[in-house]
Amino acid sequence: MPAPLKVAILGCGVVGTQVARRLTEHADELASRVGTPLELVGIAVRDVAQPREGVTGTPLADLLTQDAESLVAGADVVVELMGGIEPARSLILRAIEGGASVVTANKALLAQDGPTLYAAADAAGVDLYFEAAVAGAIPIVRPVRESLAGDQVQRVLGIVNGTTNYVLDRMATDGLELEQAVKEAQTLGYAEADPTADVEGHDAAAKAAILASLAFHTRVALDDVACEGISAVTADDVAWAQRTGHTIKLLAIAERNAHDGVTGIQVRVHPALVPSDHPLAGVRGAFNAVFVEAEAAGELMFYGRGAGGAPTSSAVLGDLVSVARHRVLGGRGPVESSYAALPVLPALAARTRFQVRLAVEDRPGVLAQVAAALAEHGVSIEAVRQVAYPVPAGDGDALALLLITTHAAQESALAATVTALTDLDAVREVVSVLRVEGA
Repeated sequence: MPAPLKVAILGCGVVGTQVARRLTEHADELASRVGTPLELVGIAVRDVAQPREGVTGTPLADLLTQDAESLVAGADVVVELMGGIEPARSLILRAIEGGASVVTANKALLAQDGPTLYAAADAAGVDLYFEAAVAGAIPIVRPVRESLAGDQVQRVLGIVNGTTNYVLDRMATDGLELEQAVKEAQTLGYAEADPTADVEGHDAAAKAAILASLAFHTRVALDDVACEGISAVTADDVAWAQRTGHTIKLLAIAERNAHDGVTGIQVRVHPALVPSDHPLAGVRGAFNAVFVEAEAAGELMFYGRGAGGAPTSSAVLGDLVSVARHRVLGGRGPVESSYAALPVLPALAARTRFQVRLAVEDRPGVLAQVAAALAEHGVSIEAVRQVAYPVPAGDGDALALLLITTHAAQESALAATVTALTDLDAVREVVSVLRVEGA
């Protein structure tokens, strides 16, 4: 059997701990799969003295080191699980330049500066794998990058952030307000003390950029992703979604489209109404799911746990086994494919259906005014529903709630329509505007 491969781990958080533990506990089985032992030679951390659950008091504690650079220099494979941009970026590049293959779960770094890492790995002739960077344990990177390499992907539609899915699910099942559901998610460990990256959609946007780059063979940066989080979603929005046969989900969407005669891609993250009979509507709790539409393969759905130490470690170790096999048997995994170089189209060019709720004066002619405002901007009405609306104290005029569902329209047209509706005297408030996806 060839000499053992030296494996270095950067970071010893929840995922790093699980990877280290599984590497040691399943050493014999992993060696049989790879063709040689995988020797964990060290775990780089910022502070060796800091207590770590699952590490302190175990043999893993003897592997902790604060000298990440020396650890990287002596490794055959580097597993980067520290997150953030620096020093992760510099350490990964140093590992690649030294001839080490790299496995990373760093979605933020890949979305921001992935091409630099891909180019370095290609020049050095080593592997760069990152299955765990998107949707935790769900195998989605490999299918999009390899299994669908002979197909043409048309659209990727996914729930890729477990925290927001849990929050929206709790709002739907028990009528919680957003703040209550977020606090519950924090108590259960699904949300960080500062939940901004999740709630405002930044985490999902980074994953959307990675998936779009792979699916459309085009470099898509984080700044190319139009991003809107769930912070404006109310319990009333969720209740109305259910009444109209929908579920609100935070979706990451990447799709091939055409605008002004130019074929390109649009990548966006936003809350959306998903019809109750769509597979994504049934994704509950902190689970993730990615729905892929391809020209030949048709519709595919990947579902599973999108976060957590054990599930994410499964994806990391799968990558580790793959790159280790290449070092033992020869060969390399796929390199960056950006040949298509499709333009990223502006977010306002996206076409989708909308559901708009308006508080209006309850008198004859108001619906005609509203319909005229929509028609003026090229937005076609699919359905209208009207119910009574509570009158604010001191306001003697009767009010009605109009719920308008549109046919597919451009974002720019809808934005102009909302402005026009706000200017109508009969419209007291534009209560909510939500996109409808997956119909």
